[in-house]
Amino acid sequence: MIKRLLPLAVFFALVGLLLFGIEWNKHHEMSEVPSPLIGKPAPEFTLPLLYDSAKSLSRKELLGAPYLLNVFGSWCPTCQDEHPILTNQIKPLGIKLVGLDWKDEPDDAKRWIAQFGNPYDVLITDRDGRAGIDFGVYMAPETFLIDAQGIVRYKRIGMFTPENIRDELLPKIAKLQQSAK
Repeated sequence: MIKRLLPLAVFFALVGLLLFGIEWNKHHEMSEVPSPLIGKPAPEFTLPLLYDSAKSLSRKELLGAPYLLNVFGSWCPTCQDEHPILTNQIKPLGIKLVGLDWKDEPDDAKRWIAQFGNPYDVLITDRDGRAGIDFGVYMAPETFLIDAQGIVRYKRIGMFTPENIRDELLPKIAKLQQSAK
């Protein structure tokens, strides 16, 4: 009798674990994973520009004004969903938006940008993903708010929504603007 009930018990245990995982995810978004970079200098990088690989952009060149570093890839469906939000809600905030094309073929990224538009002030490419590793990126999209001194102040894992722009990003940007005065 016990041998007959054992597979059923295992099945119910697995269903219970699945339901627990689903419920846990509802209350613990991936975006809430803390970054060890918060409050620390952004990693050093020098990366080629997407549209002119003979030129590059470094972390040092971005010092002096806060900016958002948005990690995306043409292969990323969530990046496609986030793209209109970057264009319509992030770009009007007036903070520099740096696009980091991550683990992507430059020609694919150029086609993607041509198709969906370019909300970025500058586009750099991290074809081999090494800069992404230094930033602790493990999925796209991810976005970092970096202050004028090059310190990471905020990290968003996953796409922006109007709610987290209002509740998370805008207060962080306002705090940077107040401390700059």
